[in-house]
Amino acid sequence: MADSPSVPAKVVGALGILAQLVLFPFYLSSGLVTPLWGLIVLMMIWAALLVVAIRLWRTRPFLVPLVPVVAVAVWLGFVSAGEAWLGWTA
Repeated sequence: MADSPSVPAKVVGALGILAQLVLFPFYLSSGLVTPLWGLIVLMMIWAALLVVAIRLWRTRPFLVPLVPVVAVAVWLGFVSAGEAWLGWTA
């Protein structure tokens, strides 16, 4: 039977999941810049990253804080690319 992650590891993982939840309003407010299809894509990406964070929390909790970092990079890249190439404006 595999060992359960330590308490500090679970705390770090929980903080990573909390950070992912904090990003939700930023993703949601992107609807001010993106068209509806862009917002739907962003929300699907956010939800998928939340699922990844929860799965990682069970097995490798020290990797969970990387998920919000990836989420910020994806969000900035998606919105910036839309503004640059597709003419999205607020």
